[in-house]
Amino acid sequence: MNVTLGQYYPSDSIIHKLDPRTKIIGTMLYIAMVFLSNNIISYGICTLLFVYLAKVSHVPVLMAIRGLKGMVFIIIITALFNIFFIKTGNTIIKTPLINITDDGLFTTISLCLRLVLIVCTSSFLTFTTTPISLADGVERLLRKPCSFTKISSSEIGMIMSIALRFIPTLIEELDKIKKAQQARGADFENGGLIKRAKNMIPLLVPLFLSSFRRADELAMAMESRCYRPDMKRTKLRELKYTKNDYYAYGVILFLLAVVVVVSLVWSMK
Repeated sequence: MNVTLGQYYPSDSIIHKLDPRTKIIGTMLYIAMVFLSNNIISYGICTLLFVYLAKVSHVPVLMAIRGLKGMVFIIIITALFNIFFIKTGNTIIKTPLINITDDGLFTTISLCLRLVLIVCTSSFLTFTTTPISLADGVERLLRKPCSFTKISSSEIGMIMSIALRFIPTLIEELDKIKKAQQARGADFENGGLIKRAKNMIPLLVPLFLSSFRRADELAMAMESRCYRPDMKRTKLRELKYTKNDYYAYGVILFLLAVVVVVSLVWSMK
């Protein structure tokens, strides 16, 4: 199955060598940049940054685009609602049934582009960062905020690491169960919505049982190794910023400032 979440693409690129905190914060700033965009120039900057990241990280663009498969339905619904229900602006196409305006068309394109850029670029976070490094980065970022609460940042990092580790495993197991059920004559493609939902039961029940079994085995393995979440641990490799991390922060902050200024100027027109 085409699932990109949790997958890691090994490479020796400069993006892979960045500190995971840099990539996490950079991804958040990029998402903010995309949401602040409201014109062709700002969207062009976001798109060029995505293309540059794909080239520098050596990650195939098709791998990131595969993550859009599960969002095709959402993108189509979003496009249809906006293009047919936004009536402001100059009319481009007018018939007795539909009325498409330039504002509706621009809003449709911008929203779809936002979804595509956010999903594809966010995929590079897991493509270029191992689950362990990603969990360490989240733990370090949440260490100070969590110090004011009773929540342990190490527990959050452990939960995130386990979740990212087992998402591809569960998806692969779901694919095996589906193929096994199809070999026994199960039909998951034909029929109405209700019938297809009922046909998912033979998939979900074995998947849930397998998930609980894996969770139980993992808990026993952690207990047998005397794992205690409240204990302080040392790291084999401590996270340290390098000059490339500061360069990356500078570039993303500069582009974010450019997008903000361009968007504000465009809004004042």
